[in-house]
Amino acid sequence: MGQLISANVVAPSPPFTAAADRVRLLQRLGVLCGIAAGAWLGAAEVPTKLVSAGLSPVLISFVMVLGVFLGRWSLPLAARGTAGILQDLRNAPHLVIWAVLAGCLWSVANTLTIFAIRDLGLSIAFPVWNTNALIGILWGVLFFGELKQAGWLRWAAVGGGALLMFFGGVVLARASASQISTLAATRGIAAALGAGLLWGTMYIPYRKAYLSGMNPLSFVSFFTIGELGMMTLLAVRYLGSLANLRRELAAAQPFLFWLLAAGFVWVIGDIFQQYAVKYVGVSRGIPLSNSNQLWGLLWGAVAFGEFRGWSHSGVVDAVLGCLLMAAGLVGISLASANKSEYAKWREAAQREQRRYRLDAEFVNSGLEGRPVGQDRPRSRRWFDWTLIAIATAIFVWTGINSRWPSIELNWPTVIILAAIGLALFAGAVFSLWKATRFN
Repeated sequence: MGQLISANVVAPSPPFTAAADRVRLLQRLGVLCGIAAGAWLGAAEVPTKLVSAGLSPVLISFVMVLGVFLGRWSLPLAARGTAGILQDLRNAPHLVIWAVLAGCLWSVANTLTIFAIRDLGLSIAFPVWNTNALIGILWGVLFFGELKQAGWLRWAAVGGGALLMFFGGVVLARASASQISTLAATRGIAAALGAGLLWGTMYIPYRKAYLSGMNPLSFVSFFTIGELGMMTLLAVRYLGSLANLRRELAAAQPFLFWLLAAGFVWVIGDIFQQYAVKYVGVSRGIPLSNSNQLWGLLWGAVAFGEFRGWSHSGVVDAVLGCLLMAAGLVGISLASANKSEYAKWREAAQREQRRYRLDAEFVNSGLEGRPVGQDRPRSRRWFDWTLIAIATAIFVWTGINSRWPSIELNWPTVIILAAIGLALFAGAVFSLWKATRFN
């Protein structure tokens, strides 16, 4: 592999040499991670139904981000330890600022989704903000060479899928407007579309990181710094002062565990989403993970009974809109990248390497999902176990002091959805470990 040969000159990267079977393996792995991400990202939004209990949407988002913060450090530490994370930092220090920026965008978008769920409900809000896939496709094509030399069939699948997603969103917007007051529908749709725009833009730092060879578990560790910082500023500004935020947290103590757990569940989904983006790109990985719209429909309409009281035409419109968007996602997701398109991705990676003077072996190893020479499994340090223990203790303490929210649930549906999510989790984790050792 190429090495840094002087302070000012970087050796060119070797050509993309991954075997065809390795490319297909990574493609299948990315698809599986995208599907698992959809299930867990969908489940993570369930506790946001607590807005119906009178909690502030910003407070809910803030506590969720605290749970995300705990998850984004404890899970990577358990999988790789601080040594692996610090090694990635030494190899690509410029990605820290990109991770912090992505975290800031995520916090604002997540807060907007809470308002959207309050005004529209889970089953409608999910598909509207999932227009982020369209933004992701645009950035993937413009900046990272995705879909270049992909062939007309793949372009048709992605373009046709995008149109289906658009029309599905229009149908859902009409459904929400017919069942909800005009003011609430307008606010909710605006919030959901704003979240979609920010999340779609957030994928630019994602793709830069993985074309540069960064491990997803390292990227999310730094991602959460911007995430928590931005969310704290939003919460203090919205609630008026830090003292008001503390009072709101004290009043919401019985619900803190559920919101922290929602953040933790979101982290699991987001990590799978990161691996999907790494191995199948933004233009495919994000639509795959946006299958959370179907999980949102099931959780909202079936588990929470959101369709009760709706007219027959309103339910039909909502289901039709979700089916159209799902068909679009399927079309995009099945347009798998060929070797020529992978070569374009490799060119984008070479540009990142030259721009930031990265080690060629680090970049190539990251693209091919294999460890860098010295990046082997290490034993965890006492510091790692201490941080994991602190995160666990926080969840245990809030769990002991929690109470079950007064929300009606269809328990058979809840059990089935949870079981499917756990099965996808187990399959994706095992496949990632076997194929890449979480690289």
